[in-house]
Amino acid sequence: MKNLKENIIQNGFRFTYNENLNAYECRGSVYRDEDGDECAEPQLWKSANIIVNNLAAKGITCEAEYSEKGWVEIFIV
Repeated sequence: MKNLKENIIQNGFRFTYNENLNAYECRGSVYRDEDGDECAEPQLWKSANIIVNNLAAKGITCEAEYSEKGWVEIFIV
């Protein structure tokens, strides 16, 4: 997608645009919830949602997702 920054830094986390995924991605620490399931690092997840809101304000529809092993992606839809 045109006009997307190569990197977005939010709260010290660097989200790098991956053209193959059409998404920004950042790897944080692996966290576990009370059931022992992997989940996003809280500050990383908060940062991803701030970016989603900032991009939405610019007319870019996207959504944040947690994959595994600490990775958070922001997919452009």
